[in-house]
Amino acid sequence: MQDLDGLTVVSVEHAVAAPYASLKLADAGARVIKVERPEGDFARGYDSLAAGKSAYFVWLNRGKESIALDLKSDDGKAMLSNMLETADVLIQNLGPGVIGRLGFGAEGLQVLRPELIICSISGYGSSGPRARQKAYDLLIQAESGLASITGTPDAPARVGVSVCDIAAGMTAYQAILEALIGRSLTGKGRHIEVSLFQALADWLNVPYLQYRYGGKAPARQGLMHPTIAPYGVFECRDGKELLISVQNDREWGALCDAFGCPEHTGAEGSATNERRVANRDTTDALVQTWLGAMDRDGAIALLDEVGVAYGRLSTMEDIAALPPEHFTDITTANGSLDLLVPGAQVAGEALPSFGPVPELDQHGDALRAEFSKGAL
Repeated sequence: MQDLDGLTVVSVEHAVAAPYASLKLADAGARVIKVERPEGDFARGYDSLAAGKSAYFVWLNRGKESIALDLKSDDGKAMLSNMLETADVLIQNLGPGVIGRLGFGAEGLQVLRPELIICSISGYGSSGPRARQKAYDLLIQAESGLASITGTPDAPARVGVSVCDIAAGMTAYQAILEALIGRSLTGKGRHIEVSLFQALADWLNVPYLQYRYGGKAPARQGLMHPTIAPYGVFECRDGKELLISVQNDREWGALCDAFGCPEHTGAEGSATNERRVANRDTTDALVQTWLGAMDRDGAIALLDEVGVAYGRLSTMEDIAALPPEHFTDITTANGSLDLLVPGAQVAGEALPSFGPVPELDQHGDALRAEFSKGAL
């Protein structure tokens, strides 16, 4: 038995943010009914690289039931109403104002089902001058200021995954879990609003505070940390790259000792992190000299010995070669695929099995038969 067994989630969803939130609920045992438009979630067509399926869709939709509904039609609206009659959670990320125009606004649903937990995910929230502005991940990366601090000194860059969508999905998931705890105490549901912009903006509080009160926005540094040094990528003698991270002055001293240069530990230009950042060119050049004289494996052994953190600059080829415990099998209509396992696991317990990725409207007939009677 999983923690959320017996919980029913209806998710009128597409793309990434809402599917990520409902995915985590499905992984925990909830029954998730994915409501798709008749032509399907458009994420099904993002690519065909996962054995003929969209990589995004395979990742985000395991363990869900799919029903295709035209919510502009009376039949589609009636079916959604019937499903919501017994649902515990409704998640939706339709365009600005769409769910209300379809007749499923949060205020009305809360009158009919006070115990229902509703989670609405949007680009900018339901109020304010940008409430009706359409939003997608890369646009939010730009609008939120994330792109301005990501990239190289020459140009801003996109984070390589859909970080705004994921941030919103994570925020929605934790807020739904909080609401479930609250409902167990009060018997009442709630309407949760999550915006991609604010979910990501919350992650940007450090650069915001540095600018707001320190007068300095972090500069784009590529693979160097903007406010900690040395913290970034260096090339070893064999041409292989290695990132190191010195988090405090004690570790800086350990690094200096390891390379036989203790005089740099308390030197005026490098004794503290602020000084090392102010003299980054000198600091990084010194570390490059040390690491450039060693092969990467030898440097790793030395850093392990002195307790300085490091990371290899891995490629997707390296990730694909990880040991089997990093992967799980996911079933699709085109066969079984390896998927990287979720980050949280219960200590001492085997990873739970995950349900298959549904085809469009795969469960439509069964769901229509189950929910053919009664309405809100």
